[in-house]
Amino acid sequence: MKFIGNIITLNKVGEYMKLIIGLGNPGKEYEGTRHNVGFVMIDYLATKNNILINKEKFGGLYGEYFKNNEKIMFLKPGKFINLSGEVISDYINYFKINIEDILIICDDLNLNVGNYKFKYKGTSGGHNGLKNIEMHLGTQNYKRLKIGISHNNLIEVKDYVLGKFNAEDYEKIQTIAHQLPLIIKDYLELPFDNVMNKYNKRQK
Repeated sequence: MKFIGNIITLNKVGEYMKLIIGLGNPGKEYEGTRHNVGFVMIDYLATKNNILINKEKFGGLYGEYFKNNEKIMFLKPGKFINLSGEVISDYINYFKINIEDILIICDDLNLNVGNYKFKYKGTSGGHNGLKNIEMHLGTQNYKRLKIGISHNNLIEVKDYVLGKFNAEDYEKIQTIAHQLPLIIKDYLELPFDNVMNKYNKRQK
């Protein structure tokens, strides 16, 4: 049994699961916005693995499959992004998932569009979704894949992240999505330090 913040995790004997979460806001009005890049990535992963994100629990939508006798779950929290931690903590507790076995895919203002970066701990960097996750997990030590959306000092952050990609930037996001199945394959099979060394050094 492991106590992390207000989360208690206990894996059953013979049961092992990884939870991959994409952050975003629910609703058609937010489709294609910069803040929803996590949803874009989860949808693409699901399509490439021939699964549907159509099971509903605790205010989230998820799909799952098995890889090498390990259950892999893809989750899209159904609450607004600044409440993502509420949904994620419910999944962790109910499915008895260890914190070290979750990966958060989210947007990042400090990375250029077309870049991405793995991290295994750190602050929220001002991201309201990550702030809420940190609060509900009681720790900053959780893995994340940050997708660059750049920033624009002439636009308020709230308006910028809720704005939509232009055609050029959206093409760059789609390029990452097409690379993602191989990236996630490495995440599932390699030590996390190896994954960071392999992919983070490629960033511009």
